[in-house]
Amino acid sequence: MPKFVPFEYEKLAHDEQLRRAQSFFELCKRRRSIREFSSDPIPPEVLELIVQTASSAPSGANKQPWKFIVVTDSKLKKEIREAAEAEEKKNYEERMPQEWLDDLEPFGTDWRKEFLGVAPALIAVFAVNYEKDFDRIRKNYYVKESVGIAVGFLLAAIHNAGLVALTHTPSPMDFLQRILERPDNEKPFLLIPVGYPKDGTKVPDINKKSLDDIRIWR
Repeated sequence: MPKFVPFEYEKLAHDEQLRRAQSFFELCKRRRSIREFSSDPIPPEVLELIVQTASSAPSGANKQPWKFIVVTDSKLKKEIREAAEAEEKKNYEERMPQEWLDDLEPFGTDWRKEFLGVAPALIAVFAVNYEKDFDRIRKNYYVKESVGIAVGFLLAAIHNAGLVALTHTPSPMDFLQRILERPDNEKPFLLIPVGYPKDGTKVPDINKKSLDDIRIWR
């Protein structure tokens, strides 16, 4: 028989619900992706709590199919940057169609990824496709969906802690598996530089879609 425990829940008054929802929205809408970082270090206990928050996300059959590799070593960050730039150079010069390059133009990006060496921490998120229990393989379920949700929690926790981040997806990302010495059952999902914005940092002048564009009442 499955074991169940009481669910701790406090029903909020409507005014408090609205206040919290508004406050969280105001916090989240100030989040921006940052490519110019200060090298100021992040307290390790803050990074630990951020990862713990991500690990509280729901997952298929509660398998929690994720690993968060926190990289602060400067030599390792340099190695990751060099490998990422090698792939990105091929992307920008050979792999990406013109339409993709045109869509990226407003962001002013290119294959150079200095932020990977400057940001005080890189969080490499890995999806764990299955678990190894000696000679037995235990399958994980809805891996991509589960890891995607956990990354959402992670980004919200980073922003809530007064830090900035970038969701970086150099493709392919096999180099992360090699450099970070991860086993075959783990696959790189996302690379997130985390830290503080450099003084004078600017961000692209962009807007989010309106509520009417994304919400449909039925």
